[in-house]
Amino acid sequence: MTAHTLRYYERVGLIQPVERARNGHRRYSDADEAWIHFLHCMRATSMPIREMQRYAALREVGDSTSLERRKILEDHQAAIAAQIVELQQAHALLTHKIANYRKIEQRIRIGGPQIIEAEDDCTLASTN
Repeated sequence: MTAHTLRYYERVGLIQPVERARNGHRRYSDADEAWIHFLHCMRATSMPIREMQRYAALREVGDSTSLERRKILEDHQAAIAAQIVELQQAHALLTHKIANYRKIEQRIRIGGPQIIEAEDDCTLASTN
């Protein structure tokens, strides 16, 4: 993680200010590093900073907030699952459209009739 990201995370309250050496360099404990790694993982899942801030604030309160923290993670997981479904549908549509263009190109190569599919047709005949 870059120094810029670490400073930003401090500024927005995702990480608490840490001890500094005499030369001003930040000194992170193992617990700090584990938390920073968790934050990095959450960003990799595209969790919004605002949700990470909510989670961090609850974490500061302690174990009594575990239910709320789990709910944040479950809600984010559900959002990702919905995105996966949307991406799978988009992938299937593109696969269908590409297959249609291959058929058109094959007809052109063999001199068959040139029936061009409507460009604005964004539905699948069948998703199976």
